[in-house]
Amino acid sequence: MELPLVIKALILGIVEGLTEFLPVSSTGHLIIVGNILDFNDGKGKVFEIVIQLGAILGVVWDYRARVGRLITGLNTRHEQRFLLNLFIACLPAAIVGLLLYQQIKTYLFNPVTVAVALIVGGFVILLIERLPLRERITSMENLSPREAFKIGIAQTFSLFPGVSRAGATIMGGLLAGLSRTAATEFSFFLAMPIMFAATLFELLINHALFETTDIPVFATGFIAAFVSAVIVVKLFLRFVSNHHFTWFAIYRIIFGALVLVYFWS
Repeated sequence: MELPLVIKALILGIVEGLTEFLPVSSTGHLIIVGNILDFNDGKGKVFEIVIQLGAILGVVWDYRARVGRLITGLNTRHEQRFLLNLFIACLPAAIVGLLLYQQIKTYLFNPVTVAVALIVGGFVILLIERLPLRERITSMENLSPREAFKIGIAQTFSLFPGVSRAGATIMGGLLAGLSRTAATEFSFFLAMPIMFAATLFELLINHALFETTDIPVFATGFIAAFVSAVIVVKLFLRFVSNHHFTWFAIYRIIFGALVLVYFWS
């Protein structure tokens, strides 16, 4: 087993788990850190798919009781309504992503565009935090299809690397009238189908790059992403119940600026 490669896998797995569900862009961080660690070739791209799956399963584990109720209660109107809202919110990003997949992969997956998106997204969060928003919905269970669609439209912006899927959906939720906690929890649940679908799609088109010799490295990253995601999801939910997102915006702007300086120099 090549130790330096395992260390890279551990670092990237932790980065994925820490950033996937925060409004700071996990894809952006993986592109940047992958470039710094020189683990951004074809094998590195496949590795990112594997650790993303680990992070998804982390949030599923945290919400296993609620996911269980959703699965076992599909014959009830309450769960059917919730599932419909998830479907409606997933639809816009799924359609746009399929249509523009190749263009996004070809032209936008680089550190400079990610850094710019981090900075712009940070200022957008600062702006939204200063708007006189009216909190009308305190539970994700009480979403209407209209609000779900608004959040789905917001999620399409996250197809641009560096914007952040979590950031786009949480901010979209706030603009739609959700409380911070409700917007964050709906963002977690919305991540499950959209990320499972995206991961499966990536696995299908990149399956030829998988080799059995990569299993130890991939397993290291997968476990690191799973464990760090389990921890972060719990801590983040506690944080947003009493705090705003300004610090995440400031972090995005500073980090994005440092990345621009690093890669331009």
